[in-house]
Amino acid sequence: MLTVENPVKNPGELLKRFAAARAESDRLFEIVGRDFLYERPIPDRHRIVFYLGHLEAFEGNLLRETAGGMPSFHPEFDRLFAFGIDPVGTALPSDRPEDWPSLEEIQQYDQRLREQIDAGGIADAQLLNVAIEHRLMHCETLAYMFHRLPLEQKVRPEVRSLPVSAELLKSEMVEVPAGPAALGLSSSSAAFGWDNEFEAHTMVIPSFDIDKYKVTNGEYLEFMRAGGYENRDLWKDSDWRWRTEQAIDHPAFWRQSGDGWRYRGMFEELPLPLTWPVYVSHAEASAYARWAGKKLPTEAQWQRAVLGRPVELEGNADFKSWDPTPVNASPDSQSDCGAVEMVGNGWEWTSTVFAPFTGFQPFSFYPGYSANFFDGRHYVMKGGSPRTAACMLRPSFRNWFQPHYPFVYAGFRCVSN
Repeated sequence: MLTVENPVKNPGELLKRFAAARAESDRLFEIVGRDFLYERPIPDRHRIVFYLGHLEAFEGNLLRETAGGMPSFHPEFDRLFAFGIDPVGTALPSDRPEDWPSLEEIQQYDQRLREQIDAGGIADAQLLNVAIEHRLMHCETLAYMFHRLPLEQKVRPEVRSLPVSAELLKSEMVEVPAGPAALGLSSSSAAFGWDNEFEAHTMVIPSFDIDKYKVTNGEYLEFMRAGGYENRDLWKDSDWRWRTEQAIDHPAFWRQSGDGWRYRGMFEELPLPLTWPVYVSHAEASAYARWAGKKLPTEAQWQRAVLGRPVELEGNADFKSWDPTPVNASPDSQSDCGAVEMVGNGWEWTSTVFAPFTGFQPFSFYPGYSANFFDGRHYVMKGGSPRTAACMLRPSFRNWFQPHYPFVYAGFRCVSN
């Protein structure tokens, strides 16, 4: 199984990664025109400007509450930029752009806080890992937020235009033999993990079949043409209410144009790429699976299927691309069972409700990171997307979202027993 080097103990290397994470987030903010940093591209998220202050505030608050000895020079901003919003299920925010500080004030706060953090140093390697991965998580969150901005509000970097093929990819499944699925990390491990990744355990999984590739836009288009969004029998009650109340009738990354569909890429709109993975909510993925006579995999099934994936990162991840690539573009990334690119090119929804493993202990310095979401309303996602940093591609990493959130870079593949 793939192991990603991410040791808790190696402060020198971690400080280099901390600086690299800062540089990555700084580059990301540069793609939004300055006049549009107060926009709210996703209604149930904060305005972009919040995140401009949040990344630094989180690190400052973390160090003050753990290491101590670092006085606050702006308590108001420390509180203002402390916490984000769990999307879906909460009242939409109603703040106005003028309710927020100016860009100059936030930038001055960020710069002074960075200088304070660097002068004091972060001696605890676990806290460094938390700071690094928290920042890199937000690099992905910000990317899909920025994806929702109109093209004219973004500054396009030097990226090539996306090639699009009209070919259709033949769907097929591969067999995963019965055997053990190793989940989680051991607390005695030298690798960093978030609290929900512990404690390591093994489950024996009966044999099953899994899609060789992620479900493509082309396959999902067949579901739509077959009336998938209108067939009540394919949707759970709560999912159907969401679909009808929000008038959801196509993936969030698609736009209808005339008689056809177009895809909203990060920097260009293009004819629907039929061989790219479809990005949809858990509700939509579940409805498709029922229509196909299959299911979404459990977290343990997914973990079993990824067994033996090559150590080299062959797929579309770690900021390689702003958009997906064809699901068959990385054949060298297949696992022992023959499933291709289970890590990268889009997170993969599972049917597993996000819950603690036996032996779970919340981080004392961040008790709500996972525990606040053990509410039966979030589902586990595995793998990674084009905008997921390499350190979070480890097999034990668990992502999670509510089922009615269609904006994340998440696709799926199906299983049958």
